[in-house]
Amino acid sequence: MKVLVVGSGGREHTIVWKLSQSTRVDQIFCAPGNAGIQSLAECVDIKATDIEGLVAFAKENSIDLTIIGMDDPLMLGVVNVFEKEGLKVFGPTKEAAIIEGSKAFSKDLMKKYNIPTAGYEVFTDADEAIEYLKSSTYPVVLKADGLALGKGVLICESYEEALEGINTIMVDKKFGDAGDKLVIEEFMTGREVSVLAFCDGDHIIPMTSAQDHKRAKDNDEGLNTGGMGTFSPSPFYTDKVHEFCEKHIYQASIDAMKSEGRPFTGILFVGLMLTPEGPKVLEYNARFGDPEAQVVLPRMENDLVDVVEACIEGRLNEIELKFTDDAAVCVVLASDGYPLNYDKGFEIKGLDWFDTQENYHCFHAGTANKDGKIVTNGGRVLGVVAKGEDLKTARKNAYKAVENVSFDNKYYRSDIGKSIE
Repeated sequence: MKVLVVGSGGREHTIVWKLSQSTRVDQIFCAPGNAGIQSLAECVDIKATDIEGLVAFAKENSIDLTIIGMDDPLMLGVVNVFEKEGLKVFGPTKEAAIIEGSKAFSKDLMKKYNIPTAGYEVFTDADEAIEYLKSSTYPVVLKADGLALGKGVLICESYEEALEGINTIMVDKKFGDAGDKLVIEEFMTGREVSVLAFCDGDHIIPMTSAQDHKRAKDNDEGLNTGGMGTFSPSPFYTDKVHEFCEKHIYQASIDAMKSEGRPFTGILFVGLMLTPEGPKVLEYNARFGDPEAQVVLPRMENDLVDVVEACIEGRLNEIELKFTDDAAVCVVLASDGYPLNYDKGFEIKGLDWFDTQENYHCFHAGTANKDGKIVTNGGRVLGVVAKGEDLKTARKNAYKAVENVSFDNKYYRSDIGKSIE
């Protein structure tokens, strides 16, 4: 079969890599792809948000299955258009993708259906939000309502900091229209855990757990980013926690979306906070996490095509997900200055080291081809992944692999997974 993957980052490279292992897949295309993806798939010069272009390509090339990796096309309704044209596509409709597209919607959904989450208020007026801050308990969390590349969440330690945050989001519009509406949320303490789950509208099957490192610098300091590294599984996600989440969060979320007339088919990403009072939902995403996919998919034993088709056809309950007993760690190599200002165009050396290694992967995110060389082309450049018999070994292996890759302005956190030791 012919498969098209939509997106250009490390998540999409991981999806393409996983698809390349399927005996059912004959040819893979990726739109627009990146320099690493093109070794496994034919990259097509179509933007992920060019829905008409994607549909036309899928028709002209008799694509059997399209997997949407990125959030933007989902919010624009790419799945609705593909389905209308009779094309098989994996991802939530525009109506269901709102669970990520609007934090206010998702918070209201959780409140209505008693899904555990932090207390919150929603504001469309900056002055009203500022007035609310005067009686708030600190720290407090500010969230831009819409998509902000994983950077629209501010943790504010004081009233002055929160005031500055409101000006940044609602007045200065740093995140554009995403800041038209603001969620002010109580600050939760505990361990953060990410769980990705396959959904078919009625059923939901969680994958193995992962843990992300959002902050740019060591010791969880610096600005929020799209993710600086991950590890899987999380030792803090115990059987007891899983049992609670299956009963009170996962199935409850899918049932709630169906009750709202927005059945969810695709990948539901559930960001959890393991608080002293029990697990609570931090956020939902409507697609594979990045860089969570980079540590979860290499541990999944199932053929991805089999699971995806079961979701689309409403028979996910027939699938038994299987994961290896080992662990995986991903260290993101970024351009120094990310997530703010950084330079591009530096040659990346040492990538061929991975060609001869088992249980090591280098998933490209911000890379491009220039004059026959692979160069940096984004803030997050590569995701270096290593597996091991346990998390400590996988972490050691990941940092060993990092030493084999070099480029000017290379930057990475040195403490990914350190909390597990």
